[in-house]
Amino acid sequence: MNNKKEKGTKTSFPKAMKNTLRAWKVLWKACPQRFIYAVVYGIIDSATPYVAIWFSAQFINELAGARDPHTLWMWVIWILSSSAVLFLLSSFFQHLYQKYSYGTILDVYKIFQDKFLDMDFVDVDSQRVYDIKSQIEQDSNFRGFGLFMAMHSFDSLIWIISKIAGGIGLSISLFTSKVTNPSFVVLDNPFVCIGLFALLLGLSLLSSGCSNKAIGYLNRNNDAGKFENRKFSFYFKLVEDKHRALDSRIYGQERSFRSFFCSDDDPFRVNGYFAKLAKGPMGAFQALSAVISRLLLGGIYLLVCAKAWGGAFGVGSVTQYVGASTALFAGISELIEQLGLARANSQYLDVVFSLLDIPNDMYQGSLTTEKRADRRYNVEFRDVSFKYPGSERFALRHVNMKFQVGKRLAVVGMNGSGKTTFIKLLCRLYDPTEGEILLNGIDIRKYRYDEYMDLFSVVFQDFKLFALPLGQNVASCEKYDSARATDCLEKAGFGDRLSSLPKGLDTYLYKKMETDGIDVSGGEAQKIATARALYKDSPFIILDEPTAALDPIAEAEIYSKFNGIVGDKTAVYISHRLSSCRFCDEIAVFDNGQVVQYGSHDELVGRCGKYQELWNAQAQYYAKKEVPVEGGVEAV
Repeated sequence: MNNKKEKGTKTSFPKAMKNTLRAWKVLWKACPQRFIYAVVYGIIDSATPYVAIWFSAQFINELAGARDPHTLWMWVIWILSSSAVLFLLSSFFQHLYQKYSYGTILDVYKIFQDKFLDMDFVDVDSQRVYDIKSQIEQDSNFRGFGLFMAMHSFDSLIWIISKIAGGIGLSISLFTSKVTNPSFVVLDNPFVCIGLFALLLGLSLLSSGCSNKAIGYLNRNNDAGKFENRKFSFYFKLVEDKHRALDSRIYGQERSFRSFFCSDDDPFRVNGYFAKLAKGPMGAFQALSAVISRLLLGGIYLLVCAKAWGGAFGVGSVTQYVGASTALFAGISELIEQLGLARANSQYLDVVFSLLDIPNDMYQGSLTTEKRADRRYNVEFRDVSFKYPGSERFALRHVNMKFQVGKRLAVVGMNGSGKTTFIKLLCRLYDPTEGEILLNGIDIRKYRYDEYMDLFSVVFQDFKLFALPLGQNVASCEKYDSARATDCLEKAGFGDRLSSLPKGLDTYLYKKMETDGIDVSGGEAQKIATARALYKDSPFIILDEPTAALDPIAEAEIYSKFNGIVGDKTAVYISHRLSSCRFCDEIAVFDNGQVVQYGSHDELVGRCGKYQELWNAQAQYYAKKEVPVEGGVEAV
């Protein structure tokens, strides 16, 4: 990989501020309490040292001057009481600030989760959105760029602004106080005061400028750093994944991992590109920044000591002015650095907003789907064609089909023939490129999207179970009907395993959330997914090759049992294996995105065509075995 720096177009300062303000607005909606407590805690925490500095200065001045015991005790009481009050307030608001800060990660993740849940599935399923999401993750993982950096910038700015305000309040009299020694009267000249302040300010700005210059080398080489971070993330997860660890051990893949990590072009190694930057210009600018900051501190000491020597104030005020002036100019320097960081972060916020700004283009209808107790919903595909966004090839072409209410339809065909695409269109995860899909004679785009989706229960071929309690996996919600969930699991064939679980429906699946969680086999997972489809109790139930990993006989047994469970629902079985088709009323044969045959098993198997071809090709793997069907058993 080429790790040489790549110069990009710098974001203008107004654009950077606009992006940062927008990021704060997005974050405010997600976690307003955190902003409130960040402001309060930042002000109190920044004010605390200034209060201590001022009261201590008064105490020392009194101690070096009149030494009145009553006055000294008064300042001691003020120092102790103010410190105690500020400490208590600071601790209280620090607790609240940290409480909400720890949840910021979840709040930011929820921003993206809500966007993906609201986004049209056609976009969620696109490569473009996947690439944007991946880039956001890499930007965040590498150096925290994006929304996390914007949140950090807000916190820092509150502390910095408070520090600058306090520094100005306690330092302004340093330049206005008059000397009494004629030898130092030049320090009272307004132009000299302005010049000295400008000199100190210039050193502060120069120090922060050098620091920003050093950071700029990192910013311009983020791509190289993100790539290495991607390598680490991928390979460490690869090794830790217990499923992938099997292949890693059997084939000795750790050798390739090791060589990949130890490659000479790794920019993070001792002789890597970032190390060379640190030893070269980046390190030089950082060192120069530190030198200038020391010069700034020395200048502050010289000015304060000169005015004290000139009789402008007492020895106690020396500590006040040194502490306050140092904090003031350090705050100014930090402010410049934060503005530079916000400017660097702006391009990463552009990526975040490119995701958040993706519009929902799918038409959202307003018609309410009729609530029918008899489940008589008629669905018709009328000359439907579809091609995926960015593709020139039609995945489906001129599909015409009517679903018969309460019937069992099998959709079969080779891999890539359009079966799953057909289901995505039926469930309105996508809209047709051409033609229309009708529900009870009305274009499905005119119905409310959420209500139309409620008509379907689907077990996809790549269904997912979650590391949550079994009952929540079945019901897809935290609160559910336990009796109903149990009944669905029993109907799906999971009853025996359920009865053996000590915690029953409260048993966690897998061990990611609970150490006593259970692992389930592929067949058991399929049964749980089937129970989830039953629990939803929708008029249409669809199985999209969820048993592809099972042998043909086991698949036929599952389908035949499920066939008796669905009752009066309209069922659709999708498979590239034909062992289940004998239990269906109708069969739609897909080939190259088109329905090439339609009819019952007996009709199609005796007719020359794609179905007979597939049946004969698979028949050699079927063994004669009795499997249960409605009304008895049948040999397959």
